[in-house]
Amino acid sequence: MSEQSPDRADVVVVGGGNAGFSAAHAAAERGRRVVLLERAPRELAGGNSYYTAGATRITHAGLDDLLDFVEPDERHARTVVPAYSADEFAADLVKVTGGRNDARMTELLIGDSAGTIRWLAAKGVRYRLMYERQAYEREDGGFLFWGGLHVGNVGGGVGLVADHTRAAEAGGVGIRYGHRVTGFLTGDGGSVTGVRYESAGGVTGELRADSVIIASGGFEANPGMREEHLGAGWGRAKVRGTPYNTGELLLRALELGAARGGDWTTCHSVAWDALAEHNESNRELTNRLTRQSYPLGIVVNAEGRRFLDEGADFRNYTYAKYGREILRQPGSIAYQIYDARLRPLLRTEEYDMPGISVVEAGSVEELADGLGIDAAALSSTVKEFNASIETDRPFDPTVKDGRRARVTPPKSNWSSPIDRPPFYAYPVTCGITFTFGGLKGDDHGRVLREDGTVVPGLFAAGEALGGLFSGNYPGGTGLTAGMVFGRRAGSVA
Repeated sequence: MSEQSPDRADVVVVGGGNAGFSAAHAAAERGRRVVLLERAPRELAGGNSYYTAGATRITHAGLDDLLDFVEPDERHARTVVPAYSADEFAADLVKVTGGRNDARMTELLIGDSAGTIRWLAAKGVRYRLMYERQAYEREDGGFLFWGGLHVGNVGGGVGLVADHTRAAEAGGVGIRYGHRVTGFLTGDGGSVTGVRYESAGGVTGELRADSVIIASGGFEANPGMREEHLGAGWGRAKVRGTPYNTGELLLRALELGAARGGDWTTCHSVAWDALAEHNESNRELTNRLTRQSYPLGIVVNAEGRRFLDEGADFRNYTYAKYGREILRQPGSIAYQIYDARLRPLLRTEEYDMPGISVVEAGSVEELADGLGIDAAALSSTVKEFNASIETDRPFDPTVKDGRRARVTPPKSNWSSPIDRPPFYAYPVTCGITFTFGGLKGDDHGRVLREDGTVVPGLFAAGEALGGLFSGNYPGGTGLTAGMVFGRRAGSVA
């Protein structure tokens, strides 16, 4: 390593989430002196990664292909994990983005996914099969995984950040908390030669480096930028993750001539507990404020009407766009409706959490009264839905069962009558996770100008690197993108 100096590094990484740490690991293992600047104090660090469930989408050939790096579990012997091929991964990205995903980034993401997760596992980042989120127990006591997403971090996002931090410290990475990067130092030809920062105590300084890697997220925690780029009403969205991803470094990079990458007009947004106390940036409950069992029931707005196809696909392929649909409804609120038959199938970690917003009633009309919506409208919606279900197919949540309700909008799968009391309603609003637009980069995240030339010394990774997603997102791909493109940036920075 080069001689240590408080105002000099070989590589500066801005942001201490999954992407930033992956970049730092890759640079440090090459003998580079790495300093990671994290805006948050240590007790609030980890970026959006801290708030995730830890789900990570990778290619694999089935259960036997995962056993070399996932934690042992006695359930493995009773478990079926379908293989997930590169072609399936690519098709899923094309499907959910409407073909707007960058083809080269997709190729790199998929090709590196399995190798990169094993690289992190070798550094002490722990993984497991996600039984509680991605599998249903069958009548014979076995488990079947679904939706192409099977692996997650031990301890979720909290465990992911703790493992990353431990590995970085062991690898010699200097982590400085409470350091907000305010701009870039530049040299000849517009090259980036370091950063300006302000510490938590208000002290300003400069840190010079050969390379700077932006891994400080998008602009989802900036209401003004949301309104400007995502559209009117987005200032009302609830911030699921870190309050520190406010987009300033994206703007500073654009001022240097960097090109925009990806779709700046859409984002990852989900159904989020509308009425729970402290339902933004909640580090205690993190991801548990999501409500993602909606494919099993129906979702109505404040007028008691359905407005989306709850069963269009596995929730992995719809949940990141349905927050937007909720935001568009009157009052930016909706209600997930279930009956006693469906209630045991709901995700325990989300629907049995402390302080959950829920209304329970003995009839649909009483449920409407408890919600403050028109009882006749909700009763009509439920009756029409129940009567329209095609009962020639069995209800099976482990597959796309084709059990359709022929209403408007239709429900394409998993239609079960809402007719067995008690009835349950969960109020949800739009929770924003991250924005899809970022900076344009090459194969290793070198930031590009509009003419295709490189901004020397500047890299981007994670949510700051745009191009993979637009309009929607396959669950678990964000952490995969962070580790893959973080590693790629760190391997050359």
